[in-house]
Amino acid sequence: MTGILVLAGTLTVGVLAGALLSLRNGRIRRPTMLSATPSEFSEPSATPATEHEHRPNRLPAAVADLLAPDAVTLVQLSSTFCAPCRHARAVLSTVAAGTERLRHVELDLTERPEVAEALRVLRTPTTIAFEADGTELLRVGGVPKLAALRKALEPHVASHRMNTLPHEVSGSVPSGS
Repeated sequence: MTGILVLAGTLTVGVLAGALLSLRNGRIRRPTMLSATPSEFSEPSATPATEHEHRPNRLPAAVADLLAPDAVTLVQLSSTFCAPCRHARAVLSTVAAGTERLRHVELDLTERPEVAEALRVLRTPTTIAFEADGTELLRVGGVPKLAALRKALEPHVASHRMNTLPHEVSGSVPSGS
């Protein structure tokens, strides 16, 4: 009888842990601290930062070289044997293709663990959206959800239209009257 209770308890804990991890996958997070990188990659700041103030850090060269000068850049951090990275690539490419002033690039961290450490990346895929000056706008761990990502990026690319692909349009059509 004790064995059955232990088994039931273990299964319950496993199911709860899996559910919590599933809820976190693809969740969009905004940056919450001024310095999200170790001191060797950060520029010193003379003024203290508030919780909602986000100044760009000096990024690792491998990331800084990827940023578009006139657009928001979605940097997808992947690894060689990452199966969800392929799905993330498809989602990010779709969003970037349908949005002006938005670019998607991928960086393989397999041979660059110092970049993962500098950006505090603990899993792949991780996607970070950067302004041209290196300011982190948002971060997604796991495969991003298409609609949530578009909504989160909208204020940053609002001056340009975010195109909706035909298969994303809902069945309702607004009337002309």
